[in-house]
Amino acid sequence: MAANGDVTDCDVVVLGLGPGGEHAATKLAQAGLQVVAVDQRLVGGECPYFGCVPSKMMIRAADALGEARRVRDLAGAAEVRPDFAPVARRIRDEATDDWDDTVAVERLEGAGVRFVRGTGRLVGPGRVRVGDTDYAARRGVVLNTGTEPAVPPIDGLADTPYWTNRDAVRVTDLPATLAVIGGGAIGAELTQVFSRFGVEVTLLEVADRLLAPEEPEASAAIEKAFAGEGIRVVTGAQIHRVSHDSGTFTVDLGDEQVKVDKLLIAAGRRNNLADIGLDTVGLDPSAEVIDTDERMRAGERLWAVGDITGKGAFTHVSMYQAAVAVRDLLGEDGPWADYRAVSRVTFTDPEVGSVGMTEKQAQDAGLDVATGSADLGARGWIAEAAGLVKLVADAGRGVLVGATAVGPSGGEILSMLATAVHAEVPVDTLKGMHFAYPTYHRAVETALGDLS
Repeated sequence: MAANGDVTDCDVVVLGLGPGGEHAATKLAQAGLQVVAVDQRLVGGECPYFGCVPSKMMIRAADALGEARRVRDLAGAAEVRPDFAPVARRIRDEATDDWDDTVAVERLEGAGVRFVRGTGRLVGPGRVRVGDTDYAARRGVVLNTGTEPAVPPIDGLADTPYWTNRDAVRVTDLPATLAVIGGGAIGAELTQVFSRFGVEVTLLEVADRLLAPEEPEASAAIEKAFAGEGIRVVTGAQIHRVSHDSGTFTVDLGDEQVKVDKLLIAAGRRNNLADIGLDTVGLDPSAEVIDTDERMRAGERLWAVGDITGKGAFTHVSMYQAAVAVRDLLGEDGPWADYRAVSRVTFTDPEVGSVGMTEKQAQDAGLDVATGSADLGARGWIAEAAGLVKLVADAGRGVLVGATAVGPSGGEILSMLATAVHAEVPVDTLKGMHFAYPTYHRAVETALGDLS
């Protein structure tokens, strides 16, 4: 890698090191390219430090408490005394190394990547500036700048010490009361976690139901489960103002005021695209997402992967797209990007696993829609577990285009449904399968029979 004054030549610059960026940088370097990877924050991005990994540790612990509380109904008696200390310790020591990315940086550099800690900005095709140095990439730049928590423009909110998910996963001492603004996946998951650890939680959602992007049946199942656990859910909430005084938050809903010790904002994510130099590569600097083709190309010598592409703010999508971009950068054949069967899981109890289109999305796309539903059948009855399977089919082609599985293993049931949607397995073929009894996934057979 030759330096020339304040210009350093390389093959590829990866700007942003979330899961997709880290994966791309590693694979390209292992293929023999000279790679410079730039990030001002922790290598690995949101997922390992503030998202997927620590939150799922919290959820696993909360699920253990939930199961223990079911002993009374199923097997006798059990005393449950929640203690968040083991959870906080695991997050700090096992998941995040106390929010230190030394291991991740060493792993990256061990693969042959040159890591630069700093704020990078595009300054032309194939060129990224960090501080006083320009990195000139012969092949191009991979963007993976990710997201940050979105903060809604609620009067007074900016002047308060509210939490986002980044604060919630660092908690060591739990509050007595908590309000959560936002009933999407993050808000719903963390609401249930804190409630199961003894926090009195009020969940506020401005939409008319929780998990609004999912099927209405899934939303209803989660709202029912939350009510059964004593969680107060307010949908259609009109939040007029938030204030903080003497250690207490007040959320003004107009007809009432919710007073709590802590406030968690879980109102979605905002793409980190502001002031990264999009105008210098011919793109709209005010764009909310980066449009890419099937090879993840976004412009001249420019690729983009991850949340900023608008194809699903999930680690698995970012990694998938990174693999596509790597193949293109290395001059390899596809397969190229295909989003027919993007899967997602909300890790509440019950879990909500979804893939492809919802019924409404399929209708809006003009398909000849057929749907089929079933509860969790024999295993659901045996386990006293609530849930459902809903299938969405394109009746004209005789294939599934979407599915939802709600239950204790909703995300795992999803695997066979994701395969069916991705591979376009004919519905008639699926109906001819054997479905083990008694399993949760056997409900898929019943739902197939209900398709109409």
